[in-house]
Amino acid sequence: MGEEEVRKGLAGVVADYTAVSKVNPESNSLLYRGYPVQELAAHKSFEEVALLLWTGELPSEAELTSFEAFERANRALDSRVQAAIDLLPLDCHPMDVGRTAVSVLGAAHPLAEDSSPEAELDKAKSLFAQFPAVVAYDQRRRRGQGPVEPRVDLDYSANFLWMVFGEAAAPEVVDAFRVSMVLYAEHSFNASTFTARVITSTLSDLHSAVTGAIGALKGPLHGGANEAVMHTFDEIGIRADESREEAAARAKEWMEAALAAKKKVMGFGHRVYKHGDSRVPTMKAALERMVAHYGRPEMMGLYDGLEQAMDEAKAIKPNLDYPAGPTYHLMGFDTDMFTPIFIAARITGWTAHIMEQRAANALIRPLSAYNGVAERHLG
Repeated sequence: MGEEEVRKGLAGVVADYTAVSKVNPESNSLLYRGYPVQELAAHKSFEEVALLLWTGELPSEAELTSFEAFERANRALDSRVQAAIDLLPLDCHPMDVGRTAVSVLGAAHPLAEDSSPEAELDKAKSLFAQFPAVVAYDQRRRRGQGPVEPRVDLDYSANFLWMVFGEAAAPEVVDAFRVSMVLYAEHSFNASTFTARVITSTLSDLHSAVTGAIGALKGPLHGGANEAVMHTFDEIGIRADESREEAAARAKEWMEAALAAKKKVMGFGHRVYKHGDSRVPTMKAALERMVAHYGRPEMMGLYDGLEQAMDEAKAIKPNLDYPAGPTYHLMGFDTDMFTPIFIAARITGWTAHIMEQRAANALIRPLSAYNGVAERHLG
Protein backbone atom coordinates (compact mmCIF):
# COMPACT_ATOMS: atom_id res chain seq x y z
CA MET A 1 0.00 0.00 0.00
CA GLY A 2 1.44 3.36 -1.02
CA GLU A 3 1.96 6.27 1.33
CA GLU A 4 -1.10 8.52 1.72
CA GLU A 5 -0.98 11.97 0.18
CA VAL A 6 -1.22 14.53 2.98
CA ARG A 7 -2.15 18.12 2.16
CA LYS A 8 -1.28 20.22 5.18
CA GLY A 9 -3.93 22.83 5.86
CA LEU A 10 -6.15 21.02 3.33
CA ALA A 11 -4.46 23.11 0.65
CA GLY A 12 -6.07 22.46 -2.71
CA VAL A 13 -8.65 20.05 -1.28
CA VAL A 14 -12.20 20.60 -2.54
CA ALA A 15 -14.35 19.58 0.44
CA ASP A 16 -17.88 20.22 -0.85
CA TYR A 17 -20.10 22.27 -3.13
CA THR A 18 -21.38 25.73 -2.24
CA ALA A 19 -23.72 28.14 -4.00
CA VAL A 20 -23.07 30.97 -1.53
CA SER A 21 -19.95 32.57 -3.00
CA LYS A 22 -16.88 32.07 -5.14
CA VAL A 23 -13.90 33.97 -6.48
CA ASN A 24 -14.24 34.13 -10.26
CA PRO A 25 -10.68 33.71 -11.59
CA GLU A 26 -11.61 35.22 -14.94
CA SER A 27 -12.71 38.56 -13.48
CA ASN A 28 -10.83 38.20 -10.16
CA SER A 29 -14.11 39.16 -8.51
CA LEU A 30 -15.61 37.78 -5.32
CA LEU A 31 -19.19 36.82 -6.17
CA TYR A 32 -22.04 36.60 -3.66
CA ARG A 33 -24.68 34.34 -5.21
CA GLY A 34 -23.28 35.38 -8.59
CA TYR A 35 -23.13 39.14 -7.97
CA PRO A 36 -19.70 40.85 -7.85
CA VAL A 37 -19.25 42.14 -4.33
CA GLN A 38 -18.01 45.52 -5.54
CA GLU A 39 -21.36 46.06 -7.29
CA LEU A 40 -23.27 45.10 -4.15
CA ALA A 41 -21.11 47.43 -2.05
CA ALA A 42 -21.80 50.27 -4.46
CA HIS A 43 -25.57 49.88 -4.63
CA LYS A 44 -27.06 47.70 -1.89
CA SER A 45 -27.68 47.99 1.85
CA PHE A 46 -26.15 45.46 4.20
CA GLU A 47 -29.66 44.22 4.99
CA GLU A 48 -30.24 43.45 1.29
CA VAL A 49 -26.91 41.62 1.05
CA ALA A 50 -27.74 39.54 4.13
CA LEU A 51 -31.01 38.40 2.57
CA LEU A 52 -29.21 37.64 -0.69
CA LEU A 53 -26.71 35.40 1.10
CA TRP A 54 -29.42 33.62 3.10
CA THR A 55 -32.02 33.11 0.38
CA GLY A 56 -30.06 33.18 -2.86
CA GLU A 57 -31.82 36.21 -4.33
CA LEU A 58 -32.00 39.92 -3.67
CA PRO A 59 -35.19 40.73 -1.75
CA SER A 60 -38.31 42.31 -3.12
CA GLU A 61 -39.34 45.62 -1.62
CA ALA A 62 -41.89 43.84 0.60
CA GLU A 63 -39.34 41.25 1.75
CA LEU A 64 -36.81 43.94 2.58
CA THR A 65 -39.36 46.02 4.48
CA SER A 66 -40.39 42.99 6.52
CA PHE A 67 -36.80 42.11 7.40
CA GLU A 68 -35.93 45.70 8.29
CA ALA A 69 -38.88 45.82 10.68
CA PHE A 70 -37.76 42.54 12.30
CA GLU A 71 -34.14 43.67 12.60
CA ARG A 72 -35.06 47.01 14.15
CA ALA A 73 -37.35 45.33 16.67
CA ASN A 74 -34.59 42.95 17.84
CA ARG A 75 -31.61 45.29 18.32
CA ALA A 76 -31.69 45.81 22.06
CA LEU A 77 -28.96 44.29 24.20
CA ASP A 78 -30.40 41.20 25.90
CA SER A 79 -30.19 41.65 29.68
CA ARG A 80 -28.82 38.12 30.09
CA VAL A 81 -26.07 38.87 27.58
CA GLN A 82 -25.23 42.13 29.36
CA ALA A 83 -25.00 40.26 32.67
CA ALA A 84 -22.67 37.67 31.14
CA ILE A 85 -20.45 40.35 29.59
CA ASP A 86 -20.25 42.17 32.91
CA LEU A 87 -18.74 39.02 34.45
CA LEU A 88 -15.83 39.13 31.99
CA PRO A 89 -12.66 41.10 32.81
CA LEU A 90 -12.12 44.41 31.05
CA ASP A 91 -8.72 43.26 29.86
CA CYS A 92 -9.94 40.11 28.09
CA HIS A 93 -9.96 40.27 24.30
CA PRO A 94 -13.24 41.53 22.82
CA MET A 95 -13.39 38.34 20.75
CA ASP A 96 -13.87 36.46 24.03
CA VAL A 97 -16.86 38.70 24.71
CA GLY A 98 -18.33 38.05 21.27
CA ARG A 99 -17.89 34.30 21.66
CA THR A 100 -19.57 34.32 25.07
CA ALA A 101 -22.42 36.54 23.91
CA VAL A 102 -23.31 34.28 20.99
CA SER A 103 -23.29 31.25 23.28
CA VAL A 104 -25.67 32.97 25.71
CA LEU A 105 -27.96 34.08 22.88
CA GLY A 106 -28.08 30.50 21.63
CA ALA A 107 -28.92 29.08 25.03
CA ALA A 108 -31.73 31.63 25.43
CA HIS A 109 -33.24 31.35 21.95
CA PRO A 110 -36.69 29.68 22.00
CA LEU A 111 -35.85 27.77 18.80
CA ALA A 112 -32.37 26.73 19.98
CA GLU A 113 -32.87 23.02 19.23
CA ASP A 114 -35.10 23.46 16.18
CA SER A 115 -33.06 22.93 13.01
CA SER A 116 -35.85 23.34 10.48
CA PRO A 117 -35.06 25.76 7.61
CA GLU A 118 -37.57 28.26 8.98
CA ALA A 119 -36.04 28.17 12.48
CA GLU A 120 -32.49 28.43 11.16
CA LEU A 121 -33.36 31.53 9.14
CA ASP A 122 -35.11 33.06 12.15
CA LYS A 123 -32.03 32.46 14.31
CA ALA A 124 -29.73 33.90 11.63
CA LYS A 125 -31.84 37.05 11.40
CA SER A 126 -31.97 37.39 15.19
CA LEU A 127 -28.21 37.04 15.56
CA PHE A 128 -27.69 39.57 12.78
CA ALA A 129 -29.87 42.06 14.66
CA GLN A 130 -28.50 41.36 18.14
CA PHE A 131 -24.75 41.31 17.67
CA PRO A 132 -24.08 45.04 17.05
CA ALA A 133 -25.30 45.79 20.58
CA VAL A 134 -22.66 43.37 21.90
CA VAL A 135 -19.84 45.20 20.09
CA ALA A 136 -21.22 48.58 21.12
CA TYR A 137 -21.63 47.67 24.78
CA ASP A 138 -18.21 46.08 25.02
CA GLN A 139 -16.37 49.10 23.62
CA ARG A 140 -18.36 51.47 25.81
CA ARG A 141 -17.88 49.49 29.03
CA ARG A 142 -14.12 49.42 28.46
CA ARG A 143 -14.24 53.23 28.26
CA GLY A 144 -16.32 53.50 31.43
CA GLN A 145 -19.46 54.44 29.50
CA GLY A 146 -22.98 53.08 29.79
CA PRO A 147 -24.96 51.41 27.00
CA VAL A 148 -26.79 53.40 24.34
CA GLU A 149 -30.29 52.30 23.39
CA PRO A 150 -30.84 51.50 19.70
CA ARG A 151 -32.82 53.78 17.41
CA VAL A 152 -35.49 52.25 15.21
CA ASP A 153 -35.41 55.21 12.82
CA LEU A 154 -31.88 54.33 11.65
CA ASP A 155 -30.78 51.58 9.28
CA TYR A 156 -28.44 48.80 10.44
CA SER A 157 -25.16 50.62 9.75
CA ALA A 158 -26.25 53.98 11.13
CA ASN A 159 -27.68 52.37 14.26
CA PHE A 160 -24.51 50.32 14.81
CA LEU A 161 -22.45 53.52 14.90
CA TRP A 162 -25.08 55.25 17.07
CA MET A 163 -24.94 52.51 19.71
CA VAL A 164 -21.11 52.57 19.78
CA PHE A 165 -20.56 56.33 19.90
CA GLY A 166 -23.83 57.77 21.22
CA GLU A 167 -24.14 60.30 18.42
CA ALA A 168 -25.44 60.24 14.87
CA ALA A 169 -22.66 59.58 12.35
CA ALA A 170 -22.26 61.67 9.21
CA PRO A 171 -23.82 60.06 6.12
CA GLU A 172 -20.40 59.48 4.51
CA VAL A 173 -19.20 57.66 7.63
CA VAL A 174 -22.31 55.48 7.68
CA ASP A 175 -21.79 54.65 4.03
CA ALA A 176 -18.12 53.71 4.50
CA PHE A 177 -19.12 51.44 7.38
CA ARG A 178 -21.86 49.85 5.24
CA VAL A 179 -19.31 49.18 2.50
CA SER A 180 -16.98 47.45 4.95
CA MET A 181 -19.78 45.22 6.25
CA VAL A 182 -20.78 44.15 2.75
CA LEU A 183 -17.17 43.36 1.84
CA TYR A 184 -16.58 41.34 5.03
CA ALA A 185 -19.87 39.44 4.88
CA GLU A 186 -18.75 36.25 3.15
CA HIS A 187 -15.72 34.51 1.65
CA SER A 188 -16.43 30.86 0.86
CA PHE A 189 -14.62 28.04 2.74
CA ASN A 190 -12.26 30.11 4.86
CA ALA A 191 -11.12 28.74 8.22
CA SER A 192 -14.01 30.08 10.32
CA THR A 193 -16.69 29.18 7.77
CA PHE A 194 -15.31 25.68 7.44
CA THR A 195 -15.28 25.42 11.24
CA ALA A 196 -18.96 26.37 11.27
CA ARG A 197 -19.75 23.76 8.63
CA VAL A 198 -17.83 21.04 10.49
CA ILE A 199 -19.80 21.76 13.67
CA THR A 200 -23.07 21.86 11.74
CA SER A 201 -22.23 18.53 10.10
CA THR A 202 -22.45 16.88 13.53
CA LEU A 203 -26.08 18.15 13.71
CA SER A 204 -25.16 20.65 16.41
CA ASP A 205 -27.12 23.91 16.60
CA LEU A 206 -26.59 27.16 14.71
CA HIS A 207 -25.31 29.18 17.67
CA SER A 208 -22.76 26.48 18.52
CA ALA A 209 -21.50 26.60 14.95
CA VAL A 210 -21.20 30.40 15.05
CA THR A 211 -19.47 30.25 18.44
CA GLY A 212 -16.91 27.84 17.00
CA ALA A 213 -16.45 30.07 13.97
CA ILE A 214 -15.67 33.00 16.27
CA GLY A 215 -13.00 30.89 17.94
CA ALA A 216 -11.41 30.28 14.54
CA LEU A 217 -11.71 33.93 13.55
CA LYS A 218 -9.89 35.03 16.70
CA GLY A 219 -6.65 33.58 15.37
CA PRO A 220 -4.33 36.24 13.90
CA LEU A 221 -3.75 34.18 10.75
CA HIS A 222 -7.44 34.55 9.93
CA GLY A 223 -9.32 37.45 11.52
CA GLY A 224 -6.86 39.55 13.46
CA ALA A 225 -5.06 41.15 10.54
CA ASN A 226 -7.11 44.37 10.56
CA GLU A 227 -6.00 44.90 14.17
CA ALA A 228 -2.40 44.06 13.24
CA VAL A 229 -2.45 46.72 10.51
CA MET A 230 -3.19 49.39 13.10
CA HIS A 231 -0.49 48.03 15.38
CA THR A 232 1.91 48.49 12.45
CA PHE A 233 0.71 52.08 11.96
CA ASP A 234 1.18 52.68 15.69
CA GLU A 235 4.69 51.23 15.59
CA ILE A 236 5.64 53.51 12.71
CA GLY A 237 3.99 56.41 14.53
CA ILE A 238 0.86 58.32 13.53
CA ARG A 239 1.61 62.04 13.31
CA ALA A 240 -1.50 64.09 12.72
CA ASP A 241 0.50 67.15 11.62
CA GLU A 242 2.31 65.25 8.86
CA SER A 243 1.65 65.46 5.14
CA ARG A 244 0.72 62.43 3.08
CA GLU A 245 4.11 62.44 1.38
CA GLU A 246 6.08 62.70 4.62
CA ALA A 247 4.14 59.85 6.20
CA ALA A 248 4.59 57.72 3.09
CA ALA A 249 8.35 58.17 3.18
CA ARG A 250 8.57 57.08 6.82
CA ALA A 251 6.30 54.10 6.22
CA LYS A 252 8.30 52.99 3.20
CA GLU A 253 11.51 53.13 5.19
CA TRP A 254 9.92 51.13 8.02
CA MET A 255 8.65 48.45 5.64
CA GLU A 256 12.01 48.08 3.92
CA ALA A 257 13.69 47.55 7.30
CA ALA A 258 10.97 45.11 8.42
CA LEU A 259 11.31 43.03 5.28
CA ALA A 260 15.10 43.02 5.54
CA ALA A 261 14.69 41.65 9.07
CA LYS A 262 12.26 39.02 7.70
CA LYS A 263 9.47 40.39 9.87
CA LYS A 264 5.94 39.21 9.06
CA VAL A 265 3.75 42.17 8.14
CA MET A 266 0.01 41.53 8.33
CA GLY A 267 -2.54 42.86 5.86
CA PHE A 268 -0.80 41.67 2.70
CA GLY A 269 -1.32 38.62 0.54
CA HIS A 270 -4.21 36.19 0.34
CA ARG A 271 -4.37 32.44 -0.13
CA VAL A 272 -7.20 32.66 -2.67
CA TYR A 273 -6.39 35.69 -4.81
CA LYS A 274 -3.55 35.46 -7.31
CA HIS A 275 -3.86 38.98 -8.69
CA GLY A 276 -4.78 40.98 -5.61
CA ASP A 277 -7.83 40.95 -3.35
CA SER A 278 -10.77 42.13 -5.46
CA ARG A 279 -12.36 43.81 -2.42
CA VAL A 280 -9.45 46.16 -1.79
CA PRO A 281 -10.16 48.89 -4.40
CA THR A 282 -13.67 49.40 -2.99
CA MET A 283 -12.47 49.50 0.63
CA LYS A 284 -9.50 51.70 -0.25
CA ALA A 285 -11.88 54.20 -1.87
CA ALA A 286 -13.93 54.19 1.35
CA LEU A 287 -10.73 54.82 3.34
CA GLU A 288 -9.86 57.73 1.04
CA ARG A 289 -13.29 59.24 1.75
CA MET A 290 -12.77 58.86 5.49
CA VAL A 291 -9.31 60.45 5.28
CA ALA A 292 -10.86 63.42 3.48
CA HIS A 293 -13.81 63.58 5.90
CA TYR A 294 -11.63 63.61 9.02
CA GLY A 295 -8.78 65.64 7.50
CA ARG A 296 -6.14 62.98 8.17
CA PRO A 297 -3.85 62.77 5.11
CA GLU A 298 -1.04 61.18 7.13
CA MET A 299 -3.13 57.99 7.45
CA MET A 300 -3.24 57.65 3.68
CA GLY A 301 0.47 58.39 3.56
CA LEU A 302 1.25 55.48 5.88
CA TYR A 303 -0.99 53.30 3.71
CA ASP A 304 0.77 54.41 0.52
CA GLY A 305 4.28 53.91 1.84
CA LEU A 306 3.71 50.41 3.17
CA GLU A 307 1.83 49.32 0.05
CA GLN A 308 4.51 50.65 -2.30
CA ALA A 309 7.41 49.12 -0.38
CA MET A 310 5.76 45.70 -0.19
CA ASP A 311 4.92 45.79 -3.89
CA GLU A 312 8.45 46.76 -4.87
CA ALA A 313 10.12 44.18 -2.64
CA LYS A 314 7.75 41.22 -2.86
CA ALA A 315 5.06 42.08 -5.45
CA ILE A 316 2.49 41.17 -2.78
CA LYS A 317 -0.78 43.10 -2.79
CA PRO A 318 -2.87 44.21 0.21
CA ASN A 319 -5.89 42.23 1.38
CA LEU A 320 -9.18 43.64 2.69
CA ASP A 321 -7.89 44.00 6.25
CA TYR A 322 -5.28 46.54 5.13
CA PRO A 323 -7.67 49.41 4.23
CA ALA A 324 -10.36 48.29 6.71
CA GLY A 325 -8.19 48.72 9.81
CA PRO A 326 -7.36 52.41 9.36
CA THR A 327 -10.94 53.09 8.23
CA TYR A 328 -12.31 51.77 11.53
CA HIS A 329 -9.61 53.69 13.42
CA LEU A 330 -10.67 56.97 11.83
CA MET A 331 -14.29 56.26 12.72
CA GLY A 332 -13.28 55.99 16.37
CA PHE A 333 -13.34 52.26 17.03
CA ASP A 334 -10.76 50.90 19.46
CA THR A 335 -8.33 48.61 17.65
CA ASP A 336 -9.33 45.50 19.62
CA MET A 337 -12.90 45.95 18.36
CA PHE A 338 -12.00 45.55 14.67
CA THR A 339 -12.34 41.75 14.60
CA PRO A 340 -15.66 41.77 16.52
CA ILE A 341 -16.92 44.08 13.76
CA PHE A 342 -15.76 41.36 11.37
CA ILE A 343 -17.97 38.93 13.35
CA ALA A 344 -20.99 41.20 12.92
CA ALA A 345 -20.46 41.16 9.15
CA ARG A 346 -19.50 37.51 8.77
CA ILE A 347 -22.50 36.26 10.76
CA THR A 348 -24.34 36.56 7.46
CA GLY A 349 -21.94 34.34 5.54
CA TRP A 350 -21.49 31.84 8.37
CA THR A 351 -25.21 31.34 8.82
CA ALA A 352 -25.75 31.05 5.06
CA HIS A 353 -23.21 28.22 5.03
CA ILE A 354 -24.70 26.62 8.13
CA MET A 355 -28.08 26.48 6.41
CA GLU A 356 -26.51 25.16 3.21
CA GLN A 357 -24.62 22.45 5.13
CA ARG A 358 -27.78 21.47 6.99
CA ALA A 359 -29.76 21.14 3.76
CA ALA A 360 -27.43 18.49 2.26
CA ASN A 361 -25.50 17.25 5.25
CA ALA A 362 -22.67 14.75 5.49
CA LEU A 363 -20.57 14.42 8.62
CA ILE A 364 -17.19 16.03 7.96
CA ARG A 365 -14.67 13.53 9.24
CA PRO A 366 -11.33 13.45 7.34
CA LEU A 367 -8.68 10.77 7.77
CA SER A 368 -5.15 11.24 9.06
CA ALA A 369 -1.85 9.60 8.17
CA TYR A 370 -0.27 8.15 11.30
CA ASN A 371 3.44 8.88 11.77
CA GLY A 372 3.87 7.91 15.43
CA VAL A 373 5.53 4.98 17.15
CA ALA A 374 4.77 1.54 15.69
CA GLU A 375 2.59 -0.90 17.62
CA ARG A 376 4.17 -1.87 20.94
CA HIS A 377 3.08 -3.72 24.06
CA LEU A 378 3.35 -3.40 27.84
CA GLY A 379 5.95 -5.61 29.58
